Amino acid sequence: MNSSEFLKIRHNMKKSQSEMARLLSISPRAVQAFEQGWRKIPPSVERQMLYLLYTKTALPVGGEPCWQAKDCNLKTRKKCPAWEFHSGHVCWFINGTTCEGKVQESWNKKMQLCRQCAVFRLSFPTLFGS
Repeated sequence: MNSSEFLKIRHNMKKSQSEMARLLSISPRAVQAFEQGWRKIPPSVERQMLYLLYTKTALPVGGEPCWQAKDCNLKTRKKCPAWEFHSGHVCWFINGTTCEGKVQESWNKKMQLCRQCAVFRLSFPTLFGS
């Protein structure tokens, strides 16, 4: 997540820097530093922000879960936490998911894939205009 995405999400949620800091359990100065690009946004903060945005703005559940959208075979599904926890609409939120045939080990690598994925993009219509 970059500083402009962070700011866009905060504005979309109609939160002040102090309110966002409270939601994320960080200081208002940290929010300011993220928005100015002075500090890198940690994966834990990015994850929490995306979850909050999702719960506020996501389309009603009804689309395909990730394993159907990506046509994963049963062997791949059984190794994936999104399948195990019946969370195919929020697969982007769960670490260690199996995507593109392999387990995604780190949050940063996972999010590079997720940002290109229709399941993720449909979860955030205010960010991606879907």
